[in-house]
Amino acid sequence: MSGRTPARACPERTCVGCRERAAKDDLLRIVAVEGECVPDHRGTLPGRGAYVHPALVCLDLAVRRRAFPRALRAQGPLDTEALRQAVEKTVAEKATP
Repeated sequence: MSGRTPARACPERTCVGCRERAAKDDLLRIVAVEGECVPDHRGTLPGRGAYVHPALVCLDLAVRRRAFPRALRAQGPLDTEALRQAVEKTVAEKATP
């Protein structure tokens, strides 16, 4: 036997809001496009990405800490309004059974 386990390791990322590690599938990838933070649901947009829990608490912490410009290595502030709307939509979809 080679000592390998049959299960594959799940990639982990750190939320830029709460700074907790979580499975990559549980987090929302964010990419900077033309000075705006855009959610990347499929994970295929080009460029550097940052990860955040799809919760308003983590989003607010990340905005307050100015984590997005730092994590995405962007110059100046980034607009997060479209990102906030996407997270609110995700929260609303999870709340309705």
